[in-house]
Amino acid sequence: MKLHDLKPAAGSTHTSKRLGRGAGSGKGKTAGKGMMGQKARSGPGPYRTFEGGQNRLVKRMPFKRGFTNIFRVDYEVLNVGDLSEWPAGVEVTPESLREARTVRRKTMPVKVLGDGELDVALTVKAHRFSSIAKEKIEAAGGTVVELEWVVERHSRSRGPNFGGRNAKKKAQD
Repeated sequence: MKLHDLKPAAGSTHTSKRLGRGAGSGKGKTAGKGMMGQKARSGPGPYRTFEGGQNRLVKRMPFKRGFTNIFRVDYEVLNVGDLSEWPAGVEVTPESLREARTVRRKTMPVKVLGDGELDVALTVKAHRFSSIAKEKIEAAGGTVVELEWVVERHSRSRGPNFGGRNAKKKAQD
């Protein structure tokens, strides 16, 4: 094989349409642009959201703009100062916080923030802690236990979702 024998694979290239080259070409006269009108003119067409002069959707619904992170995790927030009312040596868990009505929603993970003072030694179990909250709890003689928060992703078909890797193992569990 020599350089002059090289050519692209069959079907990988095609000749471009030759527009406006006479009636016999099949794309003569208006060159496939029809008769008159905005889209027959030279230059770019109207912008993507153009609706023929009607007030466009993106203008009518400005609140729909932007980005919503579907993986965002909202936390039930609790400050260290709220824990100072608890008796010493007690284990504070998300369940006990819900019973005491300090935290309301059970579907959300609990995060402890560092606002306020704590002078009672407690074992605090929560899903997240700010660094200042950890320092204050440990300075008061307590311990911090970080719980794991697993977000259950349900099937869009509302049935069990056993697809993907390890499907057989998941179906057995």
